[in-house]
Amino acid sequence: MDDRIEVDVCVVGAGPVGGVLACRMAAAGVRVAILDRAALPPMEHPDFDGRAYAIAGGSRALLEQAGLWQRLPYAPGPIRDIRVTDGRVGRAAGPLFLHFGAAEAGAEAFGWMIEARSLRMALNTALHGQNLLSVFAPAAATVTRAADGAVVRITGGPQIAARLVVAAEGRNSRLRQEAGIRVTRFPYRQTGLVCAIAHDRPHHGVALEHFLPAGPFAQLPMAATEAAANTSAIVWTERPEVAAQLMALPDDAYARQLARRLGDHLGAIRLIGRRWSYPLGALHAHHYTAERLALVGDAAHGIHPIAGQGLNLGLRDAALLATLAAAAVAAGEDPGAPALLARYQAARRPDSLMMLAATDALDRLFSTDSRLIRAARDLGIAAVHRLPPLKRLFMRQAMGLREA
Repeated sequence: MDDRIEVDVCVVGAGPVGGVLACRMAAAGVRVAILDRAALPPMEHPDFDGRAYAIAGGSRALLEQAGLWQRLPYAPGPIRDIRVTDGRVGRAAGPLFLHFGAAEAGAEAFGWMIEARSLRMALNTALHGQNLLSVFAPAAATVTRAADGAVVRITGGPQIAARLVVAAEGRNSRLRQEAGIRVTRFPYRQTGLVCAIAHDRPHHGVALEHFLPAGPFAQLPMAATEAAANTSAIVWTERPEVAAQLMALPDDAYARQLARRLGDHLGAIRLIGRRWSYPLGALHAHHYTAERLALVGDAAHGIHPIAGQGLNLGLRDAALLATLAAAAVAAGEDPGAPALLARYQAARRPDSLMMLAATDALDRLFSTDSRLIRAARDLGIAAVHRLPPLKRLFMRQAMGLREA
């Protein structure tokens, strides 16, 4: 192995956003190195673990351009309709508030549900199969940035000289901290519960967003798995103390509590895969760039999962940064130049701030049992029904049809 490798961009963090970014850049002719603290074998044991991602229609193009959509080993499940309801525990089949049909927007689907294992397997295969992409994992490294470039020193490995370093290590980004970039955090007194269920009746590609006083409860249609023909992902928000009690229940008791909130429209249900829980919170970095550094994904922003847009927001970061870097490299210019980084920040921060504000407001508006607030939000949602242009705007947002 050579002692020094020269690349255009070094991505630190090979999660979904960092991995997609590296693959997209390499496919566009950018020399890329990517490193991660965890090992990334070309394939892993494909047990279904209950986790899935909602990929907006606008993000699918990026996955295709990165050569990943074609490599997904398990079929994505299309989201063709979205239904929004309101109610209380025990009355999950509450009145229909909103119904969005992808056909109304002239689209095949609002988005697709992709199993977490499926995207990870596609990423690991693609990362190891591109000529312009070097992978170092597991790897620990130190990063030195200067006006003329950056050097990434891998412990026990080579030095990587790069024009740009990308921080894609998540909410606790070490590169962001080392750059002195401050963040504002918004803690929610909520826990997210994630799992998957098998059910007797087909979902027909319909997603349900059901609002309860403790927070949103979402049922998201998945493609059939080896475990069941009818499968859905569940993203369920609860107060931390209630979530802890639920996680302590055996699977059958947990499923009964889930069914109380879901209703009976899918028939009998059972859990498949594992159950997961996460403390919920939001954050926003005060800057998305520093000298020779760009933040993407959760290193730059984290939002409430109420709209299922967290990963899509990070993928929009990746789409824009890949476009800017590829254009610079093709023109013989510097992909880490201050002007390019300024363009990236100017384009991405408004979108992220808007989504942060929207998801925060939605959570506060819907995670309550106040009669006054519920009456006010009912009037607002009724207005969306009566104003087709506003409804079309909501549908376009759901599909990620906006400029990156």
